[in-house]
Formats: sequence, structure tokens, C-alpha cells
Amino acid sequence: MKLIQTWNKLQSYPGGKFVFSYFLGRMIPYSGSIRPRVLELKPGFARLQMKDRKCVRNHLNSIHAIALMNLAELTSGLATVAALPPTLRGILTQLNIEYFKKARGTITGSSRCEVPTKTERHEHIVVVDLVNDAGEAVCRAKATWLIGPAS
Repeated sequence: MKLIQTWNKLQSYPGGKFVFSYFLGRMIPYSGSIRPRVLELKPGFARLQMKDRKCVRNHLNSIHAIALMNLAELTSGLATVAALPPTLRGILTQLNIEYFKKARGTITGSSRCEVPTKTERHEHIVVVDLVNDAGEAVCRAKATWLIGPAS
């Protein structure tokens, strides 16, 4: 809940989305390595971007598959965590991804998921679509989150 409250407060200020994204990257250093930019966040929905930079590219002159997976995992995680009440927590247990084409340019990831209503341990599936600047699908990921009591 604190995540969504912080987002709601910061995103309304000039530069607030940048500040939120910066601190998110500092709190989660591996995910921060792709310098994700949070564009939208609400319970059950997240939209993030990753710019095409030399340090996320591979030898084929496109964005590395694992950088794309990193963006997909973070997008699914923010959509999920933003939807959880303080009594629940989640952990990623599986991540599958299907690549459609080489990723070049700014990549935008979007994820929409149901807000979990069960309070006992259960799996929660979240789909993430990543598209390029032209709106073409680059890849699709399916993340499985194990949701359960926060105790």
C-alpha cells in the first residue's frame, strides 16, 4: 500500500515520475540496471518504459533478451504489489517469455492483472506485453506470483 501511496503523491509533481523511478531503481538494484521509467501505476496495472542504451544491447545490435525479461518482471511485480493489501505479500515463482522480434528503440511494458481477493496462499498469473516505439509487439511474458499472508 505504501508503494501506491508514494506513487500517487509523487506522480502529480513535475519530475515526480522520474524521482519515483529513480528511487525504485535504487531500492531494487538489479532492476534499476535497465533504468526503468514508471509511466503509470495503479492497483492491478503498471506501464513502464526502458530506453534503448548501449549497456542493454547485445551483439546483434538489439536490446538483450534478459534486459527485456527484467522489464517484464518489474512491470508484472509493480502491477501485482500495487494491488495487494498490507496483509498479503507476493514472490515471483516463475517467469516465461516469448520473443517475437528484435527489440530496438524505447520499449514499453504494460501489465494488467486482477486484484487478488483470496487471503490464503495461491498462484496469481500476470501477463506483460512489451512493445516498441511503433507499437509492435516485441515479446510477451507470463509471470506467476505466489501470493500469501504477510506474516
